[in-house]
Amino acid sequence: MFSTVLSACITGIDSNLVCVEADVSNGMPMFEMVGYLSGEVKEAKERVRAAIRNSGISMPPKRITVNLSPADLRKAGSLFDLPIAAALLAALDIIDKENLKETLIVGELSLNGEIRSVKGVLPMAMAVDSYQCRRFVVPKANAKEAAVINGIEVIGVETLKEFIQFMKNQIQIDKEAINIEEIFSNYTNEFKIDFSEVNGQILAKRAIEIASAGLHNILLIGPPGSGKTMLAKRIPTILPPISIPESLEITKICSISGNLNQEFPLISNRPFRNPHHTITKTALIGGSAAIKPGEVSLSHRGVLFLDELPEFNRAVLESIRQPLEDRAVNISRATASYRFPSDFMLVAAMNPCACGYYPDLNKCHCSENQVQRYLNRISGPLLDRIDLCVELGQMKYEEMLPRNENESSKVIQERVIKAHKIQERRYQKSDIFFNSDLTGTQIAKYCKLSKEIQKYIETVFDKMDISARVYHRILKVARTIADLEGAENIEKIHISEAICFKTLDKKYWKR
Repeated sequence: MFSTVLSACITGIDSNLVCVEADVSNGMPMFEMVGYLSGEVKEAKERVRAAIRNSGISMPPKRITVNLSPADLRKAGSLFDLPIAAALLAALDIIDKENLKETLIVGELSLNGEIRSVKGVLPMAMAVDSYQCRRFVVPKANAKEAAVINGIEVIGVETLKEFIQFMKNQIQIDKEAINIEEIFSNYTNEFKIDFSEVNGQILAKRAIEIASAGLHNILLIGPPGSGKTMLAKRIPTILPPISIPESLEITKICSISGNLNQEFPLISNRPFRNPHHTITKTALIGGSAAIKPGEVSLSHRGVLFLDELPEFNRAVLESIRQPLEDRAVNISRATASYRFPSDFMLVAAMNPCACGYYPDLNKCHCSENQVQRYLNRISGPLLDRIDLCVELGQMKYEEMLPRNENESSKVIQERVIKAHKIQERRYQKSDIFFNSDLTGTQIAKYCKLSKEIQKYIETVFDKMDISARVYHRILKVARTIADLEGAENIEKIHISEAICFKTLDKKYWKR
């Protein structure tokens, strides 16, 4: 007796079809599983055997062989428990094989027959149509997540017994359905912090507004207590609202990593990740034995905040250079290569020296060599990938007094949203969302300069000895400044401001 059930597994960020084959024959009683399996998949036979028995079904003493194909694709996770049980029950003629056709099944089984949630359901749901399936059977806890994708029948089951009864047409289970547009329209993100609480630092606020409008990378430099972290943590309050396509990208990553709230199956605000400076390269970039997304991918379409930047391991910092440039992480292993998206806004904060008070020689006790050694923990190529650099001065007493004229996050966000809508209209026929995403060809198309401005920036290019990468980043920032002002063309004043924010690092880094 033989049966086949369709399931899926996650490879990187994508889903792959897996055929679960079960053969039950006469012979010495045994339960064997093959198909390039990880340890947790091999253990499935014990969970399946106990779950079937505790669901009131007696297993006959037969020789059972289960194969998960294709054999050259490594299968990991506990999501194959339910499809293995379904294939076995179909081979024993307990459920009708016809009811399993065009049905994709995933789920973990407990020993008492309960069906537990699994990771990565959303990318599997996205691929259901390509697998030529019309129905997706998932744990009840994952049903809302799978229902995010329209056009497929999502069935959520809570126990193996309920699954068997459904497959035998003994009970009816309503398909799960949600309305994405309604979820977004009803969602309001209430923040407990606001930019109105930040006194002073007008230049830093301006730089952060520009960075948020175009999702540009930004570096905040200043002494301890100048408000670097305070400002950075308020960036999510002014970021433009997330679109549905962006939300699906972020939710897909969260689904794979297991960070998704099943009660609210869509990420409706931009991520803000703030890893500690002791983080490892694998945790930041992704990988490990299970090939999971790292912080750079979990912050996709949002903010990655690296506080105390020079305290991070040098090798860890250097590892983000490629994701910052390519907007993706490529992880290669002997058996396969994986690609995770990592289009994030880097926000970094640091002191100008070890004691924190350089260049104030009245307070700074570091020698010039000590200052340079501290600053040189940040490499030139990494600095090139930062679009704006802003210096925060030590706060004076009168600047710290509460002020009613401080702009709120809502007011700043309105300007950011206005600039973002301009970018949306400009790039609606392309695959980018923000000015920071512009490629070399797109820069030439959307950042056109008059002859006067070209001559001006040529003078700056030669005098300040800036690289081609820095030049392109200056143009991107200038494009965002123009958008904030509602200007169709980039003017000299926009270029000048972008140059000031980009070349400030030369005050500290003497290379």
